[in-house]
This record gives sequence, C-alpha cells and structure tokens, in this order.
Amino acid sequence: MSAVANMYRLLADLVVLTHVGFVVFVVLGGFLVLRWRGAMWIHLLAVIWAAAVEFFGWVCPLTPLENWLRVKAGEAAYSSDFVARYLLPVLYPEGLTRALQLALGVFVIVVNLAIYGWMFRSWTRTKSN
Repeated sequence: MSAVANMYRLLADLVVLTHVGFVVFVVLGGFLVLRWRGAMWIHLLAVIWAAAVEFFGWVCPLTPLENWLRVKAGEAAYSSDFVARYLLPVLYPEGLTRALQLALGVFVIVVNLAIYGWMFRSWTRTKSN
C-alpha cells in the first residue's frame, strides 16, 4: 500500500474514532456537565443532533467522509451508516432497522433525561442547603 493510501486509511480511522467519541459524548456527556456546567449547551446540541439523525433516518456527515477516505485509500466503502457498520454488529448482529433507529433515538433521550434529572435534583438540593 502506498504512503498516500496509508494516509487516507489513517484519516478514515481517525474519522471512526471521532464518530465513536461523539456517540459516547452524546450518551454519557451529561456526566461531564457535573464537572463543567458550561458543557451543558454543547452536550444538549449534540443530543438533539444525534436524536434527529436517528428519528429522521439521516446519515451523519462523518459517514460519507469516512467512505470517501476509504475509497481514496483503495478500500471499499460501505453502504450503511456508522451505527449499522460499527455499533450494531456488536449489539445487534441482524442490522439496523427503522424501528431500531427510533429506539436508539429514544434511548439517547431517555438516558440524558435521567442524567440531567439527577443532576438538577442534586443542584437544587445543594442550593437549598
């Protein structure tokens, strides 16, 4: 493999790591807000974006970018989205269905509502004491 192809492959892998980091931030980023309250608005925007992608069946822009980089590296692009390609094979080997996408969107919202609900209760208890 040429040096240029290796560079594109490395960049594609970095896009995957960025995508994984974003997914983790969306699901668990509410805990960062306990430490840094200013992160709340960034996190809430990320949650809204991720839920919208799932609810409306959109493709995250990182997926076509990764595919483009893989093609430039001489590898095959994949036809599904990031969740179907990397996350669902681990959790759900059958693949991504529309119902599962909706469930993932609801999961993101429920997890974050629980985190923020717990956090706000903690903040109000602290202020009242």
